[in-house]
Amino acid sequence: MALFRTFSAVIQGIDAHVIDVEVDMYPAGTTRDFVTVGMPDAAVRESRERIKSAMQNSGFGFPSKSVTINLAPANLRKEGAGFDLPMATAILGAMGTVRKSDEYMIVGELSLDGSLRPVRGALSIAVCAAKRGIKNLLLPFENALEAAVAEDINVFGLRHLSEVVHFLNQPETLSPTVAKVPELQEAAVNFPDFADVRGQTMAKRALEVAAAGNHNVLLIGPPGSGKTMLARRVAGILPALTFREALEATQIHGVAGVLPPGIGVLRQRPFRSPHHTISDAGLIGGGSGSPRPGEASLAHQGVLFLDELPEFPRGVLEQLRQPLEEGAVTLARSNGTLTFPARLMLVAAMNPCPCGYYGDAARECRCTPGIIQRYLAKVSGPLLDRIDLHIEVPAVPYKELRGQSTGTSTSAEIRARVEAAREIQRQRGFYNAQIPPSQLRILSALDEAGEKTLEMAVRRMNLSARAHDRMLRVARTIADLDHCAAVSTKHLAEAVQFRNLDRNYWN
Repeated sequence: MALFRTFSAVIQGIDAHVIDVEVDMYPAGTTRDFVTVGMPDAAVRESRERIKSAMQNSGFGFPSKSVTINLAPANLRKEGAGFDLPMATAILGAMGTVRKSDEYMIVGELSLDGSLRPVRGALSIAVCAAKRGIKNLLLPFENALEAAVAEDINVFGLRHLSEVVHFLNQPETLSPTVAKVPELQEAAVNFPDFADVRGQTMAKRALEVAAAGNHNVLLIGPPGSGKTMLARRVAGILPALTFREALEATQIHGVAGVLPPGIGVLRQRPFRSPHHTISDAGLIGGGSGSPRPGEASLAHQGVLFLDELPEFPRGVLEQLRQPLEEGAVTLARSNGTLTFPARLMLVAAMNPCPCGYYGDAARECRCTPGIIQRYLAKVSGPLLDRIDLHIEVPAVPYKELRGQSTGTSTSAEIRARVEAAREIQRQRGFYNAQIPPSQLRILSALDEAGEKTLEMAVRRMNLSARAHDRMLRVARTIADLDHCAAVSTKHLAEAVQFRNLDRNYWN
């Protein structure tokens, strides 16, 4: 047998595409050639050295013939070391060492001793195989739990090339991996508790509203006032992931190669907190070669926390406009367009000026008006429009800092109220932060007093049409927290209060 075929996959974006791996062997001339065609990258071309060593060190030898490997279709660029195992398997098939294997999809990187190394995007690959009708997926043991979460496919995790050969010749010797799907509703929430935060009653209320409607929020205040402390507790008041949401987040983390080892599916909502030196590609996604998800996509179904917001390059921050508006990141490249999900909740924190004490009654600000304006101007108006709640976080008075904590809700108590409000929104089919314009006027209908309150707020704060709509969405969330069918003047007044920073700082 000289011609042999099996299947593998290549990752593009967060999706996988089936690749036919075809091997042909023929008598060698003066030299033995090993040629890979089908638009392979450098890592795929280098696989010939890993494959030769792995086969020889596993006791199979290497054919004394020339080998041509075709990775089809040829118009898709093949990247990464995940083609090592399918290429080696196809060569062994052409040698007659293994039986026909075209009912399997095979992925995996080879070590020189023949052991298998994990690959990225195992869940995406499993989903792709199932859609193509391939019933069996063979991949490294470390990836098996992740891939087994997919439906309608048998996943087999192996550790060595010799095990792969034995399994392909005697498939009845190994049972498929059983998915370990956690009880997401009962998963422990390992985030800090809101009960630890002293004072900051208004900020806590604002974060509860933001969590209830999946709204974006900006915290502004002097150093040490508790902005970061508050932000790091937000993920702990969000409802548990649904299974569908967990699969989406797991798929993104798997493709990015940051999925924690030993788990099949993410159990908690992501909380991402990148440093302000991050690049465009790091925040939004992209990079050389095949684009990868950035922090915005890794925060999908969770929280993206940007501390010291004006310290981020303005050009990087402006890249957030699309994911905050559309819940996705679209990357255009010369060979196509990729879309990464990015339905996130943005929590940003910043000082009011470079020294941090502008407007502080206890400490004197040393910044000139020009310096303050340049600092605030690093956060553009269009980006501010996409942040629903702007909250001032003042320094905590000494008596509150040292006094007994009374009347402070725990994260569990806040989460219960948030879940009740979100259940109302789920019945509508969308969270309040994503209410479509066609439904906004219906769901946030105002009486005459409410219309006057809204008109006065828009005129006084000079709000844009987008800010106007976001204020109505926040008012709808406050009404849901109160279990009210209609938005009242009280709800709208509280929503207006959460936009006061537009007037205090940027206007």
